Amino acid sequence: MTEDIKVKEIETLVTTAKKAQANYENYTQEQVDAIVKNIYQKTLDNAEKLAVSANKETGFGKVSDKIIKNTFASEQVYDSIKDLPTVGVINRRKEDKIIEIGIPLGVVAGLIPSTNPTATVIFKSLIALKTRNAIIFSPHPKALKSILMAAEIIEQAAVEAGAPAGLVQVIQEPTLDATSALMKHTDVSLILATGGKAMVQAAYSSGNPAIGVGPGNVPVLIDATADIAQAIDCVVRSKTFDNGIICASEQALVVDASIKAEVIEQLKAKKAYFMNKDESAKVSKFILRETGALNPDIVGKSASDVAKLVGISVPEETTILISEQSEIGHHNPYSREKLTPILGLFTVDSFEAGVETCKALLVNEGTGHTAVIHTTSDVNAETFGLEMRASRILVNTLGALGAIGATTKLAPSMTLGCGAMGGSSTTDNVTAHHLMNVKRIAYGVE
Repeated sequence: MTEDIKVKEIETLVTTAKKAQANYENYTQEQVDAIVKNIYQKTLDNAEKLAVSANKETGFGKVSDKIIKNTFASEQVYDSIKDLPTVGVINRRKEDKIIEIGIPLGVVAGLIPSTNPTATVIFKSLIALKTRNAIIFSPHPKALKSILMAAEIIEQAAVEAGAPAGLVQVIQEPTLDATSALMKHTDVSLILATGGKAMVQAAYSSGNPAIGVGPGNVPVLIDATADIAQAIDCVVRSKTFDNGIICASEQALVVDASIKAEVIEQLKAKKAYFMNKDESAKVSKFILRETGALNPDIVGKSASDVAKLVGISVPEETTILISEQSEIGHHNPYSREKLTPILGLFTVDSFEAGVETCKALLVNEGTGHTAVIHTTSDVNAETFGLEMRASRILVNTLGALGAIGATTKLAPSMTLGCGAMGGSSTTDNVTAHHLMNVKRIAYGVE
């Protein structure tokens, strides 16, 4: 595909989206809500079909967990935005004599990763169409078929409910040049960038407004007061969910020495495997490429599959591979993000030392993303939250599902802002609010 054809494809997509959005902008709240509801229903009906497709195409994760993610992206996201006013007057602040009016952005560019392809398409489509925008997806080539399938289901559901055709489109032959052309197009109003660090940085340097995310490297502090059985249950369920592919899944356990023996006992009861030095060294060399980037061969694979790839022998039922560590640095993969069921285990002699270790892990990678604490002390939870350079501080819950709002009251989202500290424009779980501008009629009060 030549450069001219790539540019022509983008031009056609944007022209179509702009025309459809200009029409859609005039829809009533009732019309918009009917369209969004039909998208939710049709994507929910196809949650399993899309999960099977994503798993087969990418080789990542588990079908059963991808069904849960697709269901979350349709059902819980829809429930969180269905009653949000987005058309015309959305709020009357009578005491302040201010009237707020919701206005759409226009054409949104949505970058879709291979790790959570169909769920991210569902999520971004719902929040884009709820706010009367059109959206064009730039798919990761490794998940192209699944992304096209999800977008087709959504576009058909929208049109079936009365939407103009062309609100949801996908680059058919994705390349870096095509994605760049989309992001830089003058008629693109906002880029929702979910993907690798380089792609997110490209979105921010495109010249168009962008909301991006940063890498995760979630530290988990299990303090001396924690309910250890509950904490380990959360960690194992979370880290094995879709084989650890969600960026908010736990990456390193930081454990108080006084409870370490019980933590290890509970982990072994959950079929976690503690690697010796030789096994840890073998796995370590396989986690990262020579460039320092994460090796895609281990992403979304089960613990036993990773062991087979590396050439170490572990029981088939192994849930997580664990390596005891003491050093934190870019050279040590056990102190960095690993999108697979591998954990580093760091031992500390006090709560304060645990806090410092978690801070160091975030500085190493993942600043601004997420941190987790398991504790029965509200004081410790608050102190931890005050100290962490993270946008989401989760207490006594699963990292992977708590951060996206599935097991917490955070806004249900598949795009997690990391704030200025993480190179992002917001610390929020991105949702429909972020895809709508608000203009205000303000009366003089003096």
